[in-house]
Amino acid sequence: MTDKKNPLTSYLVSPLALVISGVLSPVAFADDASIEVIEVHGQAQNKHLSLGSSESLLTDLGVDFSAAGGMANLPVLNGLMGDRVAVLVDGAQITAACANQMNPPLSYISANQISSYKVVAGISPVSAGGDNIAGVIAVNSISPQYSESKQLGWHSGYVSAQYNTLDNGKKVGAGMRIASDVFSFNYQGAFSDANSYEDGNGDLVLDTLYRAQNHSLSAAMRDDKQQLVVKLSHQKIPYQGFANQYMDMTDNTSYGAVAQYKRAFTNSELEAQLNWHSVKHEMGFFSAEKTGKMPMKTDAEDISTQLKWRLALDNNSQLLLAQEYHYMNIDDWWPAVEGSMMMGPNDYNNINNGRRQRIALLAEYESQLNTRWWLNAGVRFENVITNTDDVQAYNAGMAAMSAMSMAMAMPSDAMAAKEFNGQNKKQTDNLVDANVLINYQLSNNDELQIGLARKNRAPNLYERYSWGVGNMATTMIGWYGDGNGYIGNIALKPETAHTLSTTYTRMAKDDSWRISANAWVSDVNDYIDVNRVRSFNRTALAANTRNVLMFNNVDATLYGVKLDAVATLHESKQYGRWSLKANITNTRGKRDDTDQPLYQIKPLQTQFAINQQIGRFENALTWQWVDSKTRVDSNRLENQTEQYHLLNLSSKASWDALTVSVDITNLLDEYYELPLGGVSIAEFKQDSTQGFNQLAGQGRSINLAMSYAF
Repeated sequence: MTDKKNPLTSYLVSPLALVISGVLSPVAFADDASIEVIEVHGQAQNKHLSLGSSESLLTDLGVDFSAAGGMANLPVLNGLMGDRVAVLVDGAQITAACANQMNPPLSYISANQISSYKVVAGISPVSAGGDNIAGVIAVNSISPQYSESKQLGWHSGYVSAQYNTLDNGKKVGAGMRIASDVFSFNYQGAFSDANSYEDGNGDLVLDTLYRAQNHSLSAAMRDDKQQLVVKLSHQKIPYQGFANQYMDMTDNTSYGAVAQYKRAFTNSELEAQLNWHSVKHEMGFFSAEKTGKMPMKTDAEDISTQLKWRLALDNNSQLLLAQEYHYMNIDDWWPAVEGSMMMGPNDYNNINNGRRQRIALLAEYESQLNTRWWLNAGVRFENVITNTDDVQAYNAGMAAMSAMSMAMAMPSDAMAAKEFNGQNKKQTDNLVDANVLINYQLSNNDELQIGLARKNRAPNLYERYSWGVGNMATTMIGWYGDGNGYIGNIALKPETAHTLSTTYTRMAKDDSWRISANAWVSDVNDYIDVNRVRSFNRTALAANTRNVLMFNNVDATLYGVKLDAVATLHESKQYGRWSLKANITNTRGKRDDTDQPLYQIKPLQTQFAINQQIGRFENALTWQWVDSKTRVDSNRLENQTEQYHLLNLSSKASWDALTVSVDITNLLDEYYELPLGGVSIAEFKQDSTQGFNQLAGQGRSINLAMSYAF
């Protein structure tokens, strides 16, 4: 196989990417040659063994996940989750169009469709993306490959399959490509189906089943100076259980289109992108594992454009100028339930014609100052406008309330709707991001990296415009999996994070080992947290109490340390190459006004992996330990969790076209509770006598996978 870099994409291996591939703030990067335009002769190496959620790929780069659905877990970077993490799919940001964020951006792409991915936690360059304070996750599936023939013909293809014993999970993927020296057409698809999994005690973890399919079709054309790529995508999820939410997903149907254009000039490069994404989303109940009767529907659309101009100032420096536009529209309504006094006779308008518009301008300078110093500095300005139309409750209020409800003096959604409609709902936020990244080569074997950044995120539509105040209405809002209820706040201010990070890396002269130590601190002004409004309890048991919370701005501080090490232990023809990978991570976060811990901060965790590569075989034994979680958010009634350790064993064999793997996860079948799992509402609804228990992790599973390239 012969690879040639196209001048259109040469900037992807710039000094910035090389520094990011180190451990800035902390930073991790994973890439493969297919991110570039490649001319391929013969069979490409098989890279499609991963199927289903992209979580398995990103976990290796230091991303944690807050439990949700089987295809929809929410990424966590440096203790921050949800919209605080900017997620780009093929260069575009997709908004989670759901009151529970059941359809986050990463749920729209299967692992086998991903050709490259990167994670920049904490301090990310302004060109990586705005409207975030935690960092950027970028996954890419657009990777045109061409042949040397002038005739359009067969290029390559693959089929993949995976089976998991724990949940009877079945996953399949397929891809095919035809190409010439000018044109490239590519299809990739995936299907996943799984039952609810069992924990380490052999008990069923209710409402964790799902089914999903993803399809994409891309076409590309090029000449020696320019390239145009158009990608069409479609996703269909007929059902997906969410154990830690009151509702489940009963349909998620989406369509998307991306057009990318790149052109190289003598001393500059131009890149333009247009993105459109539409989704129809429904929530309700579909399984006996969690029953109920209440439909919720959401229609949403994302449109965005990007224009970037990269100018080479000299051999060692360049300037990037860019403009971005993002527009999101959403309708979120809950149809009336026939025969219900409380949920009728009107539809409940949760968000009526909600709009969120972002316009951004940015400039970024990058330079290799000399043999020891490298610099990246940038500034980004964003104007964010949000608005929504008037709303309505299910009914007029007192006339539809039962005697019990009136006796309890429950808050009136009808009155809340009237108050909400009387307010000025349009809000405008001006955000200024800035960053400085410096890399200093102390010697040939060690380097120091320092980063300083100011980053901002404006409130999302649900944080601002979720107006309901009743117990039922508020518990339909929130992506935290905690069983509490949430009320929006139109007056919310944007979050502003000032982050400092430093990393020291040292490696052996013969490259036999490397160790990296990172420390960071982030001071967040106007962090969007919650204040307690009241408590509620649907039973007579004290353990079943939950809180109704209102989004509110506070100041917060987050900080952490991370230690990474890799070393070659042994290398010989007889026993192959043995290596060790280890990391230790500790993150803390607290409100400045009360010193109360922030929600869902993962405790101290360590991981050690021994890997062997001999011939066509790769084997690995991984041990992960997570400390007990005792620092919890009392406002959200967050549960403490016990420490646990997991042992995983994997083996993979590769031939020219065939790759086969066998993995055993949680080898010792240990029972543990997920520190970022939230509570099991599905279990609570079946038996409320035990209160809100933490969601349990997966027991032992034997996973068999195969991929064949042709």
